[in-house]
Formats: sequence, structure tokens, C-alpha cells
Amino acid sequence: MFQSFEVTSTPQFGKERTEALRASFAALGIDGFLVPRADEFQGEYVPASSERLSWLTGFTGSAGVALVTQREAVVFVDGRYVTQLKEQVDGSVFTGGDLIGEPPHLWLENHGAKGFKLGIDPWLHTGAEVRRLEKALAVISGSLVFLDHNPLDRIWTNRPAAPLGKVSIQPIEHAGELAKDKIARIAAGLSKADASAVVLTDPSSVAWTFNIRGSDVPHTPHPLARAIIHADGRAELFLDKRKTGIEQEAYLTQIADIVAPATFDDSLAALGAAGTAVMIDPDLASFAISELIRSKGGKVVEAVDPARLPRAQKNKAEIDGSTRAHLQDGAAMVEFLAWLDSQQPGTVSEIAATNQLEAARATVGERMQNPLKDISFDTISGAGAHAAIMHYRVTTATDQAIEAGTMFLIDSGAQYINGTTDITRTVAIGAVPEEQKRFFTLVLKGMIAISTARFPKGSRGVDLDPLARIALWKAGADYAHGTGHGVGSYLSVHEGPQRIARLSTQELLPGMILSNEPGYYRPGAFGIRIENLVVVQPATMVDGGDLPMHRFDTLTFCPIDRRLVLPALLTDEELDWLNAYHAETREKLLPLLASEETRDWLKAATEALSR
Repeated sequence: MFQSFEVTSTPQFGKERTEALRASFAALGIDGFLVPRADEFQGEYVPASSERLSWLTGFTGSAGVALVTQREAVVFVDGRYVTQLKEQVDGSVFTGGDLIGEPPHLWLENHGAKGFKLGIDPWLHTGAEVRRLEKALAVISGSLVFLDHNPLDRIWTNRPAAPLGKVSIQPIEHAGELAKDKIARIAAGLSKADASAVVLTDPSSVAWTFNIRGSDVPHTPHPLARAIIHADGRAELFLDKRKTGIEQEAYLTQIADIVAPATFDDSLAALGAAGTAVMIDPDLASFAISELIRSKGGKVVEAVDPARLPRAQKNKAEIDGSTRAHLQDGAAMVEFLAWLDSQQPGTVSEIAATNQLEAARATVGERMQNPLKDISFDTISGAGAHAAIMHYRVTTATDQAIEAGTMFLIDSGAQYINGTTDITRTVAIGAVPEEQKRFFTLVLKGMIAISTARFPKGSRGVDLDPLARIALWKAGADYAHGTGHGVGSYLSVHEGPQRIARLSTQELLPGMILSNEPGYYRPGAFGIRIENLVVVQPATMVDGGDLPMHRFDTLTFCPIDRRLVLPALLTDEELDWLNAYHAETREKLLPLLASEETRDWLKAATEALSR
């Protein structure tokens, strides 16, 4: 199994650990300290050795930050994690903060004492974050103190060792472009930015650029590594050689110098001492990196990571691979859903369902000779009220039976060498109340709206986001997460910069893969989410129109539970889309299924609906 169900949250230690952290403040000359979820690589998924926020507070979500002062301790999370935070931290020690409405810098500006001195570990915060903090602290005549060590690390006595996950080569048939050509393209672009070198700090960008994959963090196949690419085409890859074998070293030494990560600081200092103009992405790179270059006399050129957009705009090989991966994954989902439907309500638990789905993915992978490499994130397997916890993680302590009369939400994904998948289905277990069917249908209307959208060049995620919400808004409802996130090519299941969300200003470009996942959640009662992945297509003319328009092609094929759909709430166009989607699902997946029983289930699950 790729997923553990053990209880990892330890809120019972929150008080003593917070007090120990506060005890270091006086010697450091600070009034407070920030503990972010991010690690030194600024990734969403971090190794056990960097789970500082979880260790201190008990909160295990993938986004958050704690502000500890002498009198207060606030854990800031977004809307996805409000319920989870209440369940995972000691409420007598920590209070909840709003990561979106009043993040730490605004909280300090509004509530911080005059002259407040905030300590931070400069390796755990980006340049953009530092600027926001400095600006806010200036309002209260405060200051930012850059610490030469992380005080939390000194009290974390049983801290796990840093990972040494093995590196693999991503074959050209899946990458679609040679690493040497990617490196040359990045190097050639430096002169336009008046830079002589660029530091790639995002492990996903490093993995994509060098056509390698890793195993340092859970479920995300990138190595924790950085790189420097020079304008003359030279490349340095800061990668621990204990992560490579003979084949990987032979490959990498043809395109880069493999350099010990311990010498990274020295390399930055040397660039600075030579007066080099170095490109850094202030939204992705640790502040310590740019500060080290500047302190030695170098120039920092702030610009977007040059691998980020090319990585987001998938090439033909990546799209073709993702298409095949999604069909394989769809077959596994059908085998799982057919199995679930055959079980008596109340006899399957959330953990058992999760295990069965992973087993189906593994079995189908073996049959199709494309093995399951990993899951792409911990499966969200929630029955009844648990489904209302947007990022619910089932454990041995919370596991419950999936009972009749409830909806069951399962949000999962897989990592295959040719693509990363992410799919959510909400299904009925027995007879479900009409009100829940109504909200399911409203969510479905939003998902269809994105699936069928046409949009002009220059459109951003923020422009499309309301399309997914309007049916819910008309019903007086909404959901507290984005409608869609970018997805990598056998990389991170959450990839930027593309998103469909209220704050997403990135233009949607051909080849970008995004999720399409509106939802609705009623705390303590039920939750609904329906998710497919889509890919942006080049703009073409619409018959009778004036402008070329982009569209989405759907990658995910798997039945949407017809038992939860109220056809009367769908327009003719929406009903036609659903029936056409099910017909295509049936056509594509039937040949991939192993048993006649499962094929019969799929045929029934994809029958056309009518009013």
C-alpha cells in the first residue's frame, strides 16, 4: 500500500512544544516566530524531516502557517481546512487564522504590538513573502529578524533524517523533448532578461528540465534538488549522488555537472562575488538564496521560473501519455465502483474502500503493462458527514462504515510513468434524500459549464471560475476551494501557475492540464465533489462567430452517478453533454475491462438519462 492510515496528528504535545519554542525568543531577540508548512524547497508536499508545522501544532494539512508570539499562537489555514484544524490542534493553545482573508502579514499589521520583532528562517520563506512581512511590520514600527538557525529544529529532538529517494530517468517517449534541448532553451532566454545564470529552485522544474523523477516526498515524483543554468549552456545539478545509480549518473553527466548539495551556498556566493546577474523567481525561491547572492555583490534579476510555463504547457507526447493514463485509470475506477456497488451497505469501511481502489489500480496496471508507480496524493475517502471535510484523511481512529442512505465521496489519483491522474466521484449508497440529489445536480451543472466552456485568448482562471459556481450561487450556496488546479506530467498533482480560481490571473494556454472540480459541503451532514481533468485546446473559430475561442478537452472518463442526478434541473444542453459523456465513457472503457460482470455494470451506469 502507498497510503498509511495511522494517526499522525499529535496535538497533545502542542503546549509543551510551543512553550519550548517561546523559551528561545529572548536569546534570539524576537517577539514571535513563523512556522510555515513549506520546506526549504517551497513545495506543497514535504518529507517527514520538514513537517515542522505538523510537529508543532498537530495540523497535517497541506497549506498553513503558525505564528507563535509570547502570548498567542495562531494557525492560519484556508477554507479547505477550517474543520480539520479544529479537530487536529489543541484549542487551548492555538487559535485559527484566515490564510486568505487575514494572512500572517495582515494579522501582524492589524494586531501586532508596536515595535514587534518577528523572527523567521530565511530558507523557509520566499522573497515575495519577506517583502509582504517587511511592509506590514513597518506599519507598526516593527522589524523582521533573519535567524541563522531554526529554533524549532533545535527542540525537535527526534527529527527524521533527510530523504535519499532514488532518482530515475524519464524516457524521451514520455518527456517529448530532450533535456539538453530544454537546458539550451532556458540558457538562450537568459540574455533577454539581462541575466547570466538562473537558479531553478522548484524541484518540479528541476525534474522536468533534466527529465528525471525522484522519490523524496510522498506521492510526488520529484527529487529534492536545485540547479543553476548558465547563459553559455552549462548546467549544475545539486543532487546527492546517493540518490543515483550508474545509469542515472552516466545520463546526467552528459548534460550537467552533478554537484554536492552541501556546496550550494558556496556556488551562490561565488556567483555573487563575480558580480553575476542571477535570475530568481521571488514567488518560488527561498529568500536566503537571493540574499546570499546580493550580500556577496551579485545582482538578482527577479523573473518567473523559465521552466514553469513550458512545463505547464504539455507537449504532444505528454498529452498523449496523459490521455492513455486516464483511460487506464478510468478502467480501474470502474472496476472499483462496480465492486462497491456489489457490496451490502454498511459492510465496507472508508479504509477498505481506499485499499480496494489502490488494488484495482495496481491490478489494471499489471494487466495493461503500465504499472502503478504511486498514488498522487492520500485518497480522500469520506462517507456521510466525513465527506463534508474537504481534505478529510481517513485514519484508524476515524474509519467508519459506508452506510445506506448516505453519499460516499472518493477523491483519488495515481502516478503512472505516462501521466498523473486526479478524479473525484460522489456516489449514492442506497436511497439518498432528494435534497442531496438537488445539490449533486447543481454541482454537476457547474462541472458541465467548465467542460463545455469556450473562451477567448487571454482568458484567465478567474474569468472562468464563476461558470462553475453560478448554479450554486442561485441556490444560495458556494464552496470554499478553487474550481481547478494545474496537474503535472508524472509530476505534482498540484502544479502552477494554471488554476481556475478566484485569484488566478494566469492566462490559460494550450496544453495546460487542469482539474474541473466544483463541490458543495454541509458540515456535519454531507459533501459532494465531482472532478474530471481537462486540457486546454488551441483557439479555433466558432461557426458564425467573430473570434477564435479555446475549449477544454476532457481527459477523465468514468461514470457520474446517474442515481444522484435530477434531470429536471438540467438544461437540454447539459443533459445532452452528460449522455454524450457517458456514451464516450462506455465506448472507451469497455475494451479495457476484465470481466463480463464489470462490463455489464458499466453499460448500466452509462445508460442515457431522460426527463
